[in-house]
Amino acid sequence: MTLTRFPLRAGLLAGLVVASGIAGAQPAPQPVPPAAPVFPMTDAAPRPMAVPRAGALPAPMPEARPGALAAPLPEPRPMPVAGPMGLPPPVQAPASVSGTLARWLINPNGEADGLLLQDGTQVTFPPHLSAELTALAQPGERIDVSGWRATDGGVLQAQQIGARGRTVVDQPPAPGAVPPAPRAMGALAAMDAGGRIARVLSTGRGDVNGVLLQDGTIVRFPPHVGRMIGGLLQPGAPLYAQGWGTRGPLGTALEATRLGASPQALQDVLSGSADMPAPRPGPVPGPQRRPV
Repeated sequence: MTLTRFPLRAGLLAGLVVASGIAGAQPAPQPVPPAAPVFPMTDAAPRPMAVPRAGALPAPMPEARPGALAAPLPEPRPMPVAGPMGLPPPVQAPASVSGTLARWLINPNGEADGLLLQDGTQVTFPPHLSAELTALAQPGERIDVSGWRATDGGVLQAQQIGARGRTVVDQPPAPGAVPPAPRAMGALAAMDAGGRIARVLSTGRGDVNGVLLQDGTIVRFPPHVGRMIGGLLQPGAPLYAQGWGTRGPLGTALEATRLGASPQALQDVLSGSADMPAPRPGPVPGPQRRPV
């Protein structure tokens, strides 16, 4: 009995050794990696773009519902029109006046583009109405004028002028109409003029663009020149000019190229330099130079 137990025990021990060796040869368990954090999809974080699969067709656009209209676009607001030197344009209102025609105001081409009444009112109108209006009335006759004028007074821009039971209206051209042929203009001649200012002339916007001398000659210049030599343009002050113009039945007018308070002080106004009024005595404006 003793001899048979030892082989059995030896077999059991050998089996246990083999089992333990197999168990030790298995790999150790790997740690599980932590899950990636999930962020909420909010406006603060950009949403990922879906990657289209190869061969996939784009999603169809949603069809518009019948009767659905697109939201109307806002109407564009009109841009404000700036006045001279960046100032806003003057506010104008309908106006009318009646009086005695004193004289026609003409441009350097000899066309009437305005008039003066006996009470001093200045009226402007386009020069293409010159022939009709000068045939409508003569100086000394009564006329009726209606149009537009700045609310603070000033020059009246005529829309229609009536006299002798007739009326001339400034009508804008019809859409698509053929423009009229250019008016015949006479040749301009070199001229000079001088004397004392009887009246300062302005545009409908209030810009000074000429003077009427006491001898009836009209001297014209651009509004920016009028601002530049404003100190010289006073009624009763002397003014001398050289330029180009015409003499005709309606009077004498020239476009000044040189202006000055005397014939010896004439300066070119086309290059921006003109005879400026003498500065008033007093401190010099602007920063003063420090003494060295």
